[in-house]
Amino acid sequence: MPHGSLPLPAKLCLLTWDTPGGEAMAAAHVVRAGALTELVLRGLLADDDGIATPVDMDSLAGDAVLDGLLELVRESRPHRWRTWVTLHARVTFDAAREQLTAEGCLRAEKKRVLGVFPSVEHVLDDTALVEALREEARRILRERLPEVSGRQAAFAALAAAANPPALFPDGGRGRHEERVEELIALSGARVVLSELCAALSTPGRALT
Repeated sequence: MPHGSLPLPAKLCLLTWDTPGGEAMAAAHVVRAGALTELVLRGLLADDDGIATPVDMDSLAGDAVLDGLLELVRESRPHRWRTWVTLHARVTFDAAREQLTAEGCLRAEKKRVLGVFPSVEHVLDDTALVEALREEARRILRERLPEVSGRQAAFAALAAAANPPALFPDGGRGRHEERVEELIALSGARVVLSELCAALSTPGRALT
């Protein structure tokens, strides 16, 4: 499917997929950050003095991943953006994975653990799409493209903050710090995206 049509959580889920091993890396936090950013860009979440705040109690995104997170934010006590990057992040990651499976980007394969317990392994089915996403992120980070949209800027900034090994195989993330700041400013969600990128860059994040 055209990668330009994918919402941010789906793009970031694929971007951080470990292609050689066929398994997801610890990507739940960047997928959650992508979902939060997407909701801000769609006008469904807003910043209220550092707190992630629903704009209203009725509007929906029309996307299962985003609407699931929006419902969670509405039903929970107020939290800061950095808290939402990790709080029950696996729920958003699993929803994005199922969405990508339904779209044919991933394939669910049944297996048995220890030959007894049934389990499902999700395998990447569209390696070309993943490489296209990685190249898009690298290109936005390398070049001052005048036509970069707010959503593209947010995608590349979050990708750089997550720092997946396949995106920077030469360890070159540090070369792009100034560009990331430019992209955050271009995103249309500067305050929120700054918080989310800072949260993703913090060492020792654990999946919750």
